[in-house]
Amino acid sequence: MNFTLSNSTALIGLACLLTSSAVLAADRPVTMADIENLERQLAELKARFMTQNSDLKVAAPVAKSTPQSDPVKPLTEPSTTLKAYATIRPTFGVINQDDESNWDVRDALSHAGIKVTHEFMPGWQAELHGEWGIDLANEGNFGKSRRAYTALGTPYGRFGIGKQRPAQYLFIAEYVDIFNHASSPFAYDPESIFFVDNLVTYRYELGPMTFIAAGQFNGDKGDNQTDLFNTGLSYDNAGLHAAITYQQNDVYDNEQHIGENQLWSGALAYQFNSRFYAAMAYQDKDYQRVSALDSRQGHTFDLSLAYQLAKHYKLKTGYFDFDDGYGSHDPLNQSFDGYNVTLEWLPIPPLRVHLEYLNKSFDNQVDMDSISIGFRYDYKQEWQFD
Repeated sequence: MNFTLSNSTALIGLACLLTSSAVLAADRPVTMADIENLERQLAELKARFMTQNSDLKVAAPVAKSTPQSDPVKPLTEPSTTLKAYATIRPTFGVINQDDESNWDVRDALSHAGIKVTHEFMPGWQAELHGEWGIDLANEGNFGKSRRAYTALGTPYGRFGIGKQRPAQYLFIAEYVDIFNHASSPFAYDPESIFFVDNLVTYRYELGPMTFIAAGQFNGDKGDNQTDLFNTGLSYDNAGLHAAITYQQNDVYDNEQHIGENQLWSGALAYQFNSRFYAAMAYQDKDYQRVSALDSRQGHTFDLSLAYQLAKHYKLKTGYFDFDDGYGSHDPLNQSFDGYNVTLEWLPIPPLRVHLEYLNKSFDNQVDMDSISIGFRYDYKQEWQFD
């Protein structure tokens, strides 16, 4: 049993009172005056006890409320993020091929877009994304779509419908696509996918692992079911990216089904430190045709390296090899390999000025090389609304 200060004081006073009473009883007979004196002392002790106990009762709630628990946090308020962006990438250079030199202004995939995300519940958000190309090589025409989709993010994964990036690009090509050129990655580019329309995607992230599954459903063309299926798994942690993907798509010639393509791909990239980056991507492509004589096996390989020379200068270089599966003397053969070297000057973060040398050696066509200089300026603005 715990005693308070008032209880202890009352007990001490009562003990003194009883002691004095015992002494009086031992020395002489108790008189009426003694009884009145004892009653007065008891009344004083009772009043003192009641006063002290009342003070403690008032103070007690303050003492009990000191170790308060954390207040319950309210539900996240709905919020909307609007992002507008654009990147302009003109190039100017000379292409040497078949003993001819052509000077030309070209475009390295300039584009502009808008993206809106709206979080309406914790872990739930709606996403709208539209992106359109700007072709500086052809009168600056605007309007060719690159992305146009809506997605729903949930605690169980993200679902998207519309024209989007597939797993094949996001996991494989993106990490070697570091150059200022419309055909980069150079080996991946000729027969691989970048944007896919009529696409349904699912994406789920768990720690460093990301899983993507995508299917193209274009009912009025090609197959009545799925025209393309693409799935992949990636691991990203501490500057390391490793991924594997599978792609299958039907192939048609004037609405006639002639076979399908199957690809198994892998990518590996690593940011060694703030100055050095390396990445490689490989695709094994099986051209399965209805006629066995037309079936063939090909591959793509891209290697990209980037090194920070100084605060505002970066050196990039790459090696690439594309094999379409045709024999070296087959007139349909378009296989090639080559390399490129790029020097970049980055005076401010949004601006990139580059000088590039590119060389391609074909198995059954005329070789080419080019020298180009180009600018790239990126703009982005974000707004947050509650």
